Amino acid sequence: MPDDESDVEPVDEAAIEEQARRDLISVEAELNRRWPETKIEPSLTRISTLANLLGDPQRAYPVIHIAGTNGKSSTARMIETLFMHMGLRVGRYTSPHLQLVTERISIDGVPISPETYVKTYRDVEPFVAMVDNATGPNEPAMSKFEVLTGMAFAAFADAPVEVAVLETGMGGRWDATNIADAQISVITPIGIDHTEYLGEDRRSIATEKAGIIKPGGIAVLAEQPADAERALLERAVEVDATVARAGSEFGVLNRDIAVGGQLLSLQGLGGVYDEIFLPLHGRHQADNAALALAAVEAFFGAGKERQLEVEVVREAFAAVQTPGRLERVKASPTVLIDAAHNPHGALALANTVDEEFAFRKLVAVVGVLGDKDATGVLEALEPVVSEIVVTQNSSPRALSADELATLALPIFGEERVTVEPRLDSAIDAAVTLVEQTDDPEEPLSGGGVLVTGSVVTAGEARTLFGKEPA
Repeated sequence: MPDDESDVEPVDEAAIEEQARRDLISVEAELNRRWPETKIEPSLTRISTLANLLGDPQRAYPVIHIAGTNGKSSTARMIETLFMHMGLRVGRYTSPHLQLVTERISIDGVPISPETYVKTYRDVEPFVAMVDNATGPNEPAMSKFEVLTGMAFAAFADAPVEVAVLETGMGGRWDATNIADAQISVITPIGIDHTEYLGEDRRSIATEKAGIIKPGGIAVLAEQPADAERALLERAVEVDATVARAGSEFGVLNRDIAVGGQLLSLQGLGGVYDEIFLPLHGRHQADNAALALAAVEAFFGAGKERQLEVEVVREAFAAVQTPGRLERVKASPTVLIDAAHNPHGALALANTVDEEFAFRKLVAVVGVLGDKDATGVLEALEPVVSEIVVTQNSSPRALSADELATLALPIFGEERVTVEPRLDSAIDAAVTLVEQTDDPEEPLSGGGVLVTGSVVTAGEARTLFGKEPA
């Protein structure tokens, strides 16, 4: 033992952090050599085998499982926050990440550290190799998403958590998360996305997502278009699941726009929860809150005249944070970041901007991935923005700024479109446009910049504004 404090070797925390960063980059490089998350193969064999080799960690805790087209991550964060305020230790697995891959695996609302991420990967790596080696000559090795899912299952068991909130990566039936035997399945609103894997119409997509509803479980459903709802209910009947539907068993009773968010009255499965302040914007977030509340009520067995503690629910919703979802990152001019990446999400974003903000001038900075419906996103945004700066993010899947401009010109007109391939330059250009005026008497205040079009674009914008991964 050292005789005094002067004999203790100082800890070089900066060096430790730098080594952890290098190790994380190395692991990500290994994972990126696998099948990307944008590809799925209709089989749960590989992830089931890995989980079995790991001792089936996903069976060590109860699970709430979430599928849908939009709102999954926001709903997952709300459910997580409700559980945390009720004293439970919670694991949350979501995708994709905004800034850093460690965000995908969170425990009690905090992403696991790079060191824990790397250690978890190294722990499961030998078993992943065993699964890879057992695949046939014409079969794919484990995908990146399958490995990450196995890591999340293991990290939650090691923590250990008392409940896990799992978000599907794509679809539901063949999603790697679907080997977890969730007692509560949550379906957020369903729209058109990932058509190459899930189907060309809403009913087909809903059928895939309905695959997470388990025999004898509880299905908590957001309001859906009729064709999607029919597919979900057919699955529930098939597996004898109990159903709770927004607009029927639960929902938003009243919603008032408030400073910094909205004030809600929610009809839950166990009664009315009033004076709920939600520090998020948009009718869609109010609907997500009602969905999250019903899921947590169902988990605890709440029912008629058996409510959760109302004050705890209020405290939980007031503490909800959803990075990259109409997130304000700068004032004067206001800069908002939103991860809307398909027409359904862009329309919800546009409606919220129109209803809750009164910008003198709003300029959108838009960067979209090449496999998304960029035209649909642009058409949804056009009515609420004054001008648009088209750009591109760093993803190899990104649609080039020039290609996006070609799509934007017939929608916005040449005078309203600016092209800036670099995201940082695009944001600077948007700020300049907002601060321009032809009328010297017109005040410069009241302008806004909206950065959107992709989760990647939103994440890179957060980094540019100095926001930490969350």
